[in-house]
Amino acid sequence: MSKYEPLWQYLANDGRDTFELTFDEIKDILGFKIDHSFLNYKKEAGQFGYQVGKISLKERHVTFIKI
Repeated sequence: MSKYEPLWQYLANDGRDTFELTFDEIKDILGFKIDHSFLNYKKEAGQFGYQVGKISLKERHVTFIKI
């Protein structure tokens, strides 16, 4: 099980086509801050019907797109 699986489950349960989550919202879901390892794990989102779109370090959010 991936350390990011709670986030992927959250995406799968949400069901919206496209949406953004702030880094703080992601921290609340996971229980820890996302770090650079997120870049390696982001491909796992596809198994739950989403892809990771834009990651904005300036605005501190991640865009998720339903596939």
